[in-house]
Amino acid sequence: MAAPELPDLLVTTEWLADHLDDDGLVVLDATVLGVESPAGFRWLSGLDEHLIEGHLPGAVFADLLDEFSDPDGGFSFTRPDAERLERAARDVGIDDGVAVVVYDSSIGQWAARLWWLLASAGVDRVAVLDGGLARWRAEGREIVTGYRPPRAAGTLTLAPREGFWADRHEVHTIATGEADAALVCALPPGEFRGETGRRPRRGHIPRSVNVPVSTVIDRESRTHLRGDELHARLSAATADSPDRVVVYCGAGIAAAGTGFALRRAGHPDVAIYDGSLEEWAADPAAPLVVQA
Repeated sequence: MAAPELPDLLVTTEWLADHLDDDGLVVLDATVLGVESPAGFRWLSGLDEHLIEGHLPGAVFADLLDEFSDPDGGFSFTRPDAERLERAARDVGIDDGVAVVVYDSSIGQWAARLWWLLASAGVDRVAVLDGGLARWRAEGREIVTGYRPPRAAGTLTLAPREGFWADRHEVHTIATGEADAALVCALPPGEFRGETGRRPRRGHIPRSVNVPVSTVIDRESRTHLRGDELHARLSAATADSPDRVVVYCGAGIAAAGTGFALRRAGHPDVAIYDGSLEEWAADPAAPLVVQA
């Protein structure tokens, strides 16, 4: 079994359609849904949507809520430890002999989060489907329903890579000016300014700039921006040519989308603050900036 050679961090729908029958390819649906209920907002697994509304042929559902997160962590979508991540990856068919393509039914932030988890753990052959499920549907390509059992995985060798993650201490050093790095908030402008948001304490971390994940995606086609247009959208994060960029949001998901865009644009040192504002804002002493 030979895994197909991934052309880039992104693959097109055309490329994936041409390789769906390759034995060495694993396609994963990483969708998570945000729903409002009488009890308030909550995250919901995309499994039912995957099974009932449909998914790409051969795709397996990857559960970011539980299996690819630590349910005992202190905040939503806490990054799992190496043992849990290896088990979750093998359970969806990932081993050393495959290439992985990830997609979601939103604008790609969930796929980017799973890409970030796998790439940071040392999975070399992993890419995001440009445009995700929405573009696949818009092009009239085949959609299937029901359950698809994952392939039986063999040996998976993980070797965690440095620099993909930032903790609260590092963010504090950037926010206070002790560290020379850029701090980027991937939330919508209203949340960045503190006008909206579900957290009791609103606003952004000091010294942050705002690059919402929605601005690095073409909202009509759901495809990722490229070239000069992408660089222009990322200019706030890269204007001072920082060696390191740390991206955060509410729970490390939108941050993965903006962080992924920065890596595609060629920035060599980008990290996600995993706890993001769920962790930062929970500390009454941690400063937040609200713009009038």
